[in-house]
Amino acid sequence: MDTKEDLIRHAIYGLLRIAHLYARIEAMPIPVNDQTSVSTREAHTLQAIGEEVGNSVTQVAHHFGITKSAASQLVAKLEKRGFLHKRPAAHSNKEFELFLTELGWCAFRAHEHFHGKDFTELVNSLSTFPISQIATLSVLMETLGGVMEKRLSRHSKS
Repeated sequence: MDTKEDLIRHAIYGLLRIAHLYARIEAMPIPVNDQTSVSTREAHTLQAIGEEVGNSVTQVAHHFGITKSAASQLVAKLEKRGFLHKRPAAHSNKEFELFLTELGWCAFRAHEHFHGKDFTELVNSLSTFPISQIATLSVLMETLGGVMEKRLSRHSKS
């Protein structure tokens, strides 16, 4: 790679590769019990709800960078399958607070078990880098996320 532009292009292609791999992982089923499984995407949603008591659909949407409508559909699907329940929020007559059911907590724990080893491996691998490089990665990820959010915003207005 000869130029800064070449390095940037190579990094973008690397990010696209990671995004495609991540999409495949998100579709993988995680067994909850003998009769039930959840997709990784569903498990991540349950994890976000379980880690933040009283999360709302709006907070779930913001957490994952998806539309409120998409978050609402996902929450409705998980509620119908018995993983969570909603109750009106005390602070708003439009919002609902989300809580995991017993089955939801089983899925939460199954996800932690399923991906815990991978997460630990990733943390251990990244821990070998100097803090300055990790900080740079963090800033780069924020920048990339901002560009993607702008693109999605322009797309949703058209």
